[in-house]
Amino acid sequence: MSTSQSNIRPSGDNGRIEFWFDFASPYSYLAAMRIEEMATRAGLGVSWRPMLLGPVFKSVGAPLLPLFAIAQKGEYTWKDLARQAAKFGLPWIRPSQFPRNGMLAERIMAGHPDAPWTGTFCRAVFHRSWGLDQDIGNQTVIADALQECGVDPAAAIARAGEDESKLALRQQTDQAVALGIFGAPTMIARGELFWGNDRLDDAIAYAAGEA
Repeated sequence: MSTSQSNIRPSGDNGRIEFWFDFASPYSYLAAMRIEEMATRAGLGVSWRPMLLGPVFKSVGAPLLPLFAIAQKGEYTWKDLARQAAKFGLPWIRPSQFPRNGMLAERIMAGHPDAPWTGTFCRAVFHRSWGLDQDIGNQTVIADALQECGVDPAAAIARAGEDESKLALRQQTDQAVALGIFGAPTMIARGELFWGNDRLDDAIAYAAGEA
């Protein structure tokens, strides 16, 4: 996608909030499991925007795993994630593999941008990765998540392998870079970026016109 940053503006208007994430992001898990319920209470819809964090980090010169680039910060992060998950009543297992490859699930979502089941599917995948310590790069795990959402796994997985879905995810990642997104989760509300799980409340309030 060749559109420059000057030609792209953050959206998130018209009663919706955009949620930009990568399944490899643990703080995206904490936000993804809560955002739709919070948005609904505020009278908002959610636009789910999967992206690939690798190219996003590369665009800003950040290390591939910025939270874990320093050993002490990495150990703190794992403890903080466990505390935050407990705070929100979310299941949490420190992953036996990190980072995990969420590209298949992200291509499925990018290939079905307007499907009514995207939020449910997103939560199902996040739950399997961070709540159950399952390998979301495994087609069987993703097929199980799709079945939970009432979606035909074979058809959805086949579509994810098509050039159109691959291109959609690449273009969405390019758009994230053009919008100035530098990490996940990022919420876009009424044209403003809010970064991090700890800014979810602020993003919802701003999107609802309360701030």
